[in-house]
Amino acid sequence: MEAHIIVLPGDGIGPEVTEAALAVLNAIGAKFGHTFNTAEHLIGGIAIDETGTSLPDDTLAACLASDAVLLGAVGGYKWDDPSAKVRPEQGLLAIRKEMGLFANLRPVTIHPDLADASPLKQEKLEGVDLLVIRELTGGIYFGDRERWEEDGEAWAKDTMIYSASEVRRIADIAFKAAQGRRGKLSSIDKANVLDASRLWRTAVLEVAEDYPDVELEHVLVDAATMHLLNRPASFDVMVAGNMFGDIITDEASMLPGSMGNLPSASLGESLNRFGLPRGLYEPIHGSAPDIAGQGIANPIGTIMSLGMMLRHSFGMEAEAAAIEAAVDATISQGTRTGDIARGTQQAVNTQEMTAAIIANL
Repeated sequence: MEAHIIVLPGDGIGPEVTEAALAVLNAIGAKFGHTFNTAEHLIGGIAIDETGTSLPDDTLAACLASDAVLLGAVGGYKWDDPSAKVRPEQGLLAIRKEMGLFANLRPVTIHPDLADASPLKQEKLEGVDLLVIRELTGGIYFGDRERWEEDGEAWAKDTMIYSASEVRRIADIAFKAAQGRRGKLSSIDKANVLDASRLWRTAVLEVAEDYPDVELEHVLVDAATMHLLNRPASFDVMVAGNMFGDIITDEASMLPGSMGNLPSASLGESLNRFGLPRGLYEPIHGSAPDIAGQGIANPIGTIMSLGMMLRHSFGMEAEAAAIEAAVDATISQGTRTGDIARGTQQAVNTQEMTAAIIANL
């Protein structure tokens, strides 16, 4: 197969971890006989510096013409003013919207050799294998917002808004995912307070009628955050709106002890040349400006995101499984970057971790 991939290194450690993933991609191409054509484009803070916008037109055009997109991270201290008119995060929201990427998939598993890195007791981590599906292009992040002055007081509002069809399409993906796993779906909302959540719950129940083989439970978001800490293994697939999903996925990412290990895939209705989702794939961690340029970033999350790309956008199950097995073997051999090293374990740098994973392919 010959595939065309757009790479958006972004800011902070983004260039370092995407470089690592591309090294693994080249190794996969050589091993399995594929050709991966890649091209880099700007997004985020560096795009603001060079073009004045966080998502340049040529970047968006290239992404829309690609087979898949690999993203590093956006943001950093330099662009950290939340009141700035142009911010790196705007580019991230815009590319999701323009590419129609309404479903964000974040798997969370615990490698047994890394259980001691988790803030939770090891007995609570037994059997943890969950998938969080977050609606990505609706809700409060995309609703009407306003700031104004009235009677000498500053005011601001953000609007949480969903249509029933938006909820049904993300729920359908979540139910299908649950069918392929342990058959349980937890829908996260705040239906005791918010009308948008009551609509969410009603629409999820409508979709549930088509999936009688899936056990559905409704969990208020505050209860869900507690249950993730005291009984995380009870969850299989979780589905949530944009803001609640953002919170849940970040909390769930700490179960393994480091955000650096975890991948994500953002998918939508747009298909690539192979009739598969033209997805955007990125690690769940941020740009980590405090360690940028030091060569010590953990590349596993980006490399695992690459594995998700091969599976979802190219139908390469064997290749994706090879990456996952290589990462698993590397961790089992005791190779650690600084964020997952413990005790007397000697931390390796980004390049050394990448080389170890490639050696295990």
